[in-house]
Amino acid sequence: MMRYEGDEKLADTTACAGVRADLKMCLLESDCCRIDNHTPRECLKANNVPEECQVLRNLFFECKRSILDNRQRFRGRKGY
Repeated sequence: MMRYEGDEKLADTTACAGVRADLKMCLLESDCCRIDNHTPRECLKANNVPEECQVLRNLFFECKRSILDNRQRFRGRKGY
């Protein structure tokens, strides 16, 4: 996961914003987007992304799901 040093902050302050930014950067740096000139969405649908991007995708899904889960109010969100 990317770490933000000092005064660097994301413009997006919503829940799971850090995981979303990491996933976006991972997808944009993948060969599917860089060399084949596909969009990140097309690469995800074709399942043509590296393992670390798939892990970030799953982490993003779990983070978004934990927002809806009332039990997570006590346990905290996943992905932090």
